[in-house]
Amino acid sequence: MGLSRQAHLNQALMGIPRRAEGADRSTLAMTFVSAGSFSAMLHSTDHQILYGRRGTGKTHALLYLSNLIERTGDVAVYLDLRTIGSAEGMYTDSNLSPTVRGTHLLVDTLEAIQDELLAVAFGPEIGDQNALLLALDALAEAATAVEVVGEVEQETTLGGSAGSSGGIELSVSPNAPNARVSASRHESVAAQSRSRRTGVERHHVVFGPLSRALRGITSALGGARLWLLLDEWSSVPLDLQPLLADLLRRAVLPTPGVTVKFAAVERRSRLRQSSLNGDYVGIEVGADAASAVNLDDHMIFGNARSRAQEFFGQLFHNHTSARLAKMIYDPPPDPDSFIEATFRPNAFSELVRAAEGVPRDAINIAALAAQHARNEPIGLSDVRRAARDWYLRDKQTAINANEPSRRMLRLLIDEVVGRRRSRTFLLDQLDARHATIDELYDARLLHVLQRGIVDSKSPGTLYDGFAIDYGCYVDLHVRPRDRGGWLNSPRGVPPDELSLVKAAIDLATLV
Repeated sequence: MGLSRQAHLNQALMGIPRRAEGADRSTLAMTFVSAGSFSAMLHSTDHQILYGRRGTGKTHALLYLSNLIERTGDVAVYLDLRTIGSAEGMYTDSNLSPTVRGTHLLVDTLEAIQDELLAVAFGPEIGDQNALLLALDALAEAATAVEVVGEVEQETTLGGSAGSSGGIELSVSPNAPNARVSASRHESVAAQSRSRRTGVERHHVVFGPLSRALRGITSALGGARLWLLLDEWSSVPLDLQPLLADLLRRAVLPTPGVTVKFAAVERRSRLRQSSLNGDYVGIEVGADAASAVNLDDHMIFGNARSRAQEFFGQLFHNHTSARLAKMIYDPPPDPDSFIEATFRPNAFSELVRAAEGVPRDAINIAALAAQHARNEPIGLSDVRRAARDWYLRDKQTAINANEPSRRMLRLLIDEVVGRRRSRTFLLDQLDARHATIDELYDARLLHVLQRGIVDSKSPGTLYDGFAIDYGCYVDLHVRPRDRGGWLNSPRGVPPDELSLVKAAIDLATLV
């Protein structure tokens, strides 16, 4: 007996790839859903930094952009910085000096770019193949001149030795007198000279040949723009990130016909490092890179419940439509039909609430809910159980070893959910940059709903509005006293009151 239509719908949800790397480029292009004006901003020719927490869709966006670029006739070079280089763990090996690690990082990055462009050079629609190959040879040669120079220490030791000593030994016996005289000489003189020079690590690049090679590449492309898309920037060790950023600033960003975009986790990125003389190594956001786009900000739906549901409905429909077309005769033709066929009343709005604006969380919660529902439509209890499972499996484990963050989360839940019967709160932006708040936000246990809220009584003080993650309070749904309250509201994302009087929290009073 074959599977029912409902079982196929649930299986389609379970089959959605959890990470963008698990899907081919055409599928990624077909399934991409833009939030607001994000797609237009992404496709601009400005150099941009694409920020976002894990799961917000940075990789999907870059791969979608790569497909779009190729369809418009430009050249896209996509690099996953986790995979460059051949020596395993070299960049994070503390036994190696920063100079060695930095040199290998820069050289490996340039070689990875060259490898990707070599594949382009043998493609069918390249401008001037011979010129491109010559320019790539020049790029390889310029890469060999890249070097990171660190501390310099010199030591010189001069020495010699001479010495004297003497002694007489006399032995007398009744039979035969015996006398022995021994003498030795030893003198010791030693001199040592030691000098030490130290300096800050810097990288040495012959920018003339490197810039000429890059200009030769863009010229050989016959008018096509070169887009360099760097993914997983935050996988590069923090102390090496300014070196790689500086290479881009000095050699790549000024080259006409080149656009650079890279995806990073904001709180795990160090793009700039100042020096004592007032100069800096790296990229200055807003000056060297035209703008920074934050996917988290684009995924803030706030009170726009319908906009949030529209986004996630389109997301699930795009991901499941091709699979369902092969599984059932009449797949749902649009997002609304898919939601109606797959979820019981109020269940999808609860899923939107649980996702807190993070696509990967939504996909994982939906897949777990589909498992719990089996061959039935997904209900409210399935979503809540799945959200709790996902919270325990993924989010809670991210801070298990971080006692300050765990304690801060407990205090916030007790205060906001327990005492104030809410899920939202305000923090002074100075408090919002507290290390533990950063950790909780990065782990997707706190979510920003609104930035830069002004206190009319103190105009110089700005607040950020936060929400506690759904998984932190989902178990409270079972308490009878909450019946009819916001925790059990079936109407989707509840209104988020961000009143300064009712919602502001002073972290000092919690700790």
